[in-house]
Formats: sequence, structure tokens, C-alpha cells
Amino acid sequence: MSNWADLTNGKRIKHLRGSDLTQQGLADASGLSLALVQKAEQDRGELSVGSLLKLAGALNTDVSVILGQQAPRRGMGQSDRAALRLLSDSVHESAFGEWEGIDDPSTVEELGKARDLAWSAYWASDTSKVSSYASKVLMEGQVRYAGATGAERQALGSILASTYRVAASCSTGFGQRDLALSALTSAKHLAKDVDDPVLTALLESTLSWIYLRGAKLPRAVSVAERAALAIEPSFSNGSRPQLVAYGRLMISAAVAASRREDESAADDYISQAHAAAARLGRDEKLYGTTFGPTAAKTEAVGIHVALKNYGRALKLANQDDMQTLPKHMTKVARNRYRLDVALAQCATGLHDKAGDTLIEVGLDAPEWVRHQALPGVIGKRLAKVSTARVRRIGEVIGMPLIA
Repeated sequence: MSNWADLTNGKRIKHLRGSDLTQQGLADASGLSLALVQKAEQDRGELSVGSLLKLAGALNTDVSVILGQQAPRRGMGQSDRAALRLLSDSVHESAFGEWEGIDDPSTVEELGKARDLAWSAYWASDTSKVSSYASKVLMEGQVRYAGATGAERQALGSILASTYRVAASCSTGFGQRDLALSALTSAKHLAKDVDDPVLTALLESTLSWIYLRGAKLPRAVSVAERAALAIEPSFSNGSRPQLVAYGRLMISAAVAASRREDESAADDYISQAHAAAARLGRDEKLYGTTFGPTAAKTEAVGIHVALKNYGRALKLANQDDMQTLPKHMTKVARNRYRLDVALAQCATGLHDKAGDTLIEVGLDAPEWVRHQALPGVIGKRLAKVSTARVRRIGEVIGMPLIA
């Protein structure tokens, strides 16, 4: 077989489908029409992000594999594979109680700091540091948790649950769904044991994202909506942690609804997120999650892009108060937002600006961008204007955008 990145999207889909699954079978499994599947394999027309998600889910792969950014099973670099192996070992071994040899585990304070460093590394797209810090917390934390009581056990339970959650988030970003679900299962048991409803709600937002990445869109919406109803605060006297969790869940529901092209539901959910953000008045960070006015505004842009309301998305992005937001966002959040803007620019004919934005993303987060679907989508659309420019962009950011 030719180099995976050199194939077209259609050939990659056909290869992943194999001989055991017919085009009709793929259409049935993905919920797409037979005509769309046929066009996709013939490289006719453009696939929306929603269609790519559905195809990836039906083919048991990741969108980045369809787009040629990763090869099947061997798409990750050595450092990422090593980091995910360490993360997998620590998630499973800590849950099973396989922590022999740890005679002097770190203190609660030290474990809390390591948990925070794992989240910081996640938002900086540093997989090696995520796995290193998370492994320390999960292995040593479980040793200490096993013999802890009272307030110490309560604190450790929250630290461990939040660390399993960062492990789940990191795994999901690499398409490692089973590992993500294993980590999240352990996190949910711990959150229940320590009776922390806010942490439980945030775990549900991560579960919604896992379902979203797996193209299980109705489930992604229902998980977020159900968890939001369980923690819905009074906007007159709700606690700030409740508002953070509720707002984040409303964003999760809005994103999933937008991928289903349910504009009415998406608008309703994002309106609720804006209301929670307005009540908070400023961005808040809780258990590794940030929510507030910045998240509500930038996520709204992405939601309108998914709904193909490109003009509306750019109108929001071009507002004066949006120009300085990326400087205050984490690397991952900032570049997710920039990719949404680039897609909107491309769709409205601002091809040079879209290319420039894509370069900004690639230079700012070179490792993270390799595992994202949108660069390939944007590259294919820009190639209709100038394949030479797209190849140059690919060379600058260090990843092929077109075959």
C-alpha cells in the first residue's frame, strides 16, 4: 500500500471499509446516505465535520486517520506512544491495586500539585508530562487513599478522580477511546465515594466529549443535558463551582447538538452557557476545567461553524472584545478556536487569511495539531484555490494537508 498520507480521503475510507463491509453497510452503520458514502469514496464533494465523525465512528477509527494525519495503528510518534503506554499502565494498575514497591507515597499537598501540573501539561499539549505527573498521582495516590480516612480520604478522592479525568481527556485526544472510558470509570467511582456532585458533573462533560469523538451524537447530547439538569444552579444564589460545571455541560450539549445540525437546540444550550458565564462575570478554573465569558464566546464561534453559519461565526470572532481573548487562553483552547475561525474564513472565501490562521495554529501547537480533523478539512478546501500554497503550509507546520 502507498504511504498512508499520500492516499486521497476516498481511498483511505475504502481501505478502512475493507472487503467485509459494503458501501451500503457503511452507510447503514454511519447513518449517512449510500449516495454520500459513494461520493466520499470517489472524492466527489466535501465532507462536513459531522459526516467525517460518523464515518470514523462506523469504521472504528479516528477522523485524523481518514484525513491522513495518522496512519492506522502506527500514526503516533515514539514519544506519544511511550507516554500513552505509561498512562495506560498507571490507569489500569492503579485501579487494580498493582502498586507494590511504593513505600513512601507523596503527601496530599504534593499529589494535589502534581495533579495541577498534569492538567497544565494537558492544556499545553505536552503528552509526556501529562503521563508523568498523572502516573505519579494515580499510583502513589491510590496507595495513600487505601489507608486514608476522614478529610484526607475526601481530598485524595477528589485529586485521584480529577487525575483519572485528565488521563481520559488526553486519551480521547489520541483516539484511545477504551483507555479513556477505563479512566473515566475509575474517576466516577471515586467522585461518588467522596460525594462531590460538581466533580461528577464535570466527569459527565468529559464522557459527552468521548461520545462526540465516537460520533455517538444523541448520547453526547443526552449525557450532558442529564448531568446539567442534576446540577442546575439557581442563577440568583448558585455557587460558583455549580455555575462552572453547569456552563461547561451546556457547552458540551451545544457542541454535540451543532454536530447533529440541530440549530434550535444548539442555540438554546449556548444561551444557557452565556447566562452562566454572565453570572460568573469572569473566567473560573475548577478541577482542570476553565469556564466563563471567554469559553462561552469562543465556543459559540465553533458552534456556528459546525452549523455552517460561517458569516455569523466570523462576525462574532471579529468583535473588538474577541481580538485579545486568544492571548489569555490555554494553548489547546486557543488553537481549537483558531481552527474554527480558519474554517469559517475558508468557507467565506478568505483563503489567504485561512491559510495564515492555519499556520499560526501549526507553529503554536505542532504536536497537538497532528491529531485534529479540521486542518485536513481546511487544507482540502484551500487546495481548490492553490495546491501549491497548501503544500507550503504543510511544510511550514510539519504535516501533510493534502495527498
